[in-house]
Amino acid sequence: MAYDFKPFEKKITEITERLGRELSGIRTGRATPLILDGVQVESYGTRMNLNQVANISVEDARTLRVAPWDASQAKEIEKAITVANLGVSVGADEKGVRVFFPDLTSERRVALVKLAKERIEEARTSLRHERDEVWSDIQKKERDGDIPEDDKFRFKDEMQKRVDAANASFDEALERKEKEITG
Repeated sequence: MAYDFKPFEKKITEITERLGRELSGIRTGRATPLILDGVQVESYGTRMNLNQVANISVEDARTLRVAPWDASQAKEIEKAITVANLGVSVGADEKGVRVFFPDLTSERRVALVKLAKERIEEARTSLRHERDEVWSDIQKKERDGDIPEDDKFRFKDEMQKRVDAANASFDEALERKEKEITG
């Protein structure tokens, strides 16, 4: 009997995707619209994501252009970005809002690398938790007589190969982010 690793692989994919989103939100010296993903704007009496009330585009390497669909929302958008405390400067003009990314200081670069490492460690912790659940399930099936003892250890090895591959991808993601931050 073969062990079904599909749910475990799905969890690994979810953890990897979440890590990718978190790392992309760590700001480097380059302007990226992803930094504004968590910004909530007060619009018509409700809180909405910024990308639901405006178009966000990259103007140049260190500037984003936020063009609201309703020009009267520009002040609310400017306020929301300022309140989000993202370490950027904001300025309104006739076309909407411009978001300026300052040069990174060496201290800020060190802090960003540390933050990226924390995100990687959180992903590893989630992965370990999922691995432990799968290992418990394999042991339970062996105790219940559903799988023989030899298969239990073969499944453990297969599970560990998946974990090692995920950890390797985490390391690669951290390496890329460090180069992006310090580069």
